[in-house]
Amino acid sequence: MSTTGLAALALSACKTSQPVRHEPVEPIIDIHQHTHYHARSNRDLVRHQQAMGVTTTVLLPAGLYYGLDALCGRNDTCYALAKKHPDQFRFFANEMPYLKEATDVIVKYLKKGAIGIGEQKFRVTADSIYMDRIAGIAREYGVPILLHFQDTDYNVDFDRFYKTLEKFPDVNFIGHAQTWWGNISEGHDPRVLYPKGPVKPGGITDKLLSNYSNIFGDLSAGSGLNAMTRDLDHARAFLDRHQDKLLFGSDCEDIFGAGEKCSGSQMIKTVRQYSPNKAAERKMLYANAKRLLRLEAA
Repeated sequence: MSTTGLAALALSACKTSQPVRHEPVEPIIDIHQHTHYHARSNRDLVRHQQAMGVTTTVLLPAGLYYGLDALCGRNDTCYALAKKHPDQFRFFANEMPYLKEATDVIVKYLKKGAIGIGEQKFRVTADSIYMDRIAGIAREYGVPILLHFQDTDYNVDFDRFYKTLEKFPDVNFIGHAQTWWGNISEGHDPRVLYPKGPVKPGGITDKLLSNYSNIFGDLSAGSGLNAMTRDLDHARAFLDRHQDKLLFGSDCEDIFGAGEKCSGSQMIKTVRQYSPNKAAERKMLYANAKRLLRLEAA
């Protein structure tokens, strides 16, 4: 073999021995992830997001106590990871709304670059003075609030949440979790966190998305995935009807970023499969979040 042939062979071997990086064909914004989620390391979180094909991830911190019931990291951990990987992560600010220092803590991180408030997953009512307090901060700083609705535990009395939407028409809210998604069906039993079977039209959540311009839906977690897969005919119509109001989020604690154990990757697959068209898919996986969160560089 000639010298030229040997050189070409060596170059080819060198190239094939290098790891291949597969950049996502299309950008995806994930509006719902956590640091230290059930003790998951930052390294595993970064790999998880890359495996899903997510290009920009929003980190949602816990408050002072109980780590959102999932051992999630607080403001300082989200801020630190976002600063370490500014091309991949953004962060929200958060604190328990009934603590006297809540306003100071949230404002501190908003001034550090937080682009929203949440995940608000605390034991208050959906139209309480505590909700007013957080909404007032959001209005002043022009950022959205992400809320975890779960009857008997967090942001309860969901049927009264419309009062908050009407009281703060210039604040954008993002709904999430079991009670939010259970109420896509009319007559939802609040004791059932993951309802199965056909969806009955006319649920509270569907009405809120239709009737109020300042409420959006976070598709994340098992609750979001269950809502879409329990009734596929309804899912098709729901994604079509609310394609401008829905945002992809993962909120999964696994380390894989793929397969059945990862609800985030399953939701991406579901949105792609049941969206009415490609334009709607891109809205829900990317454009809606980019617009709502003002992510010009995402």
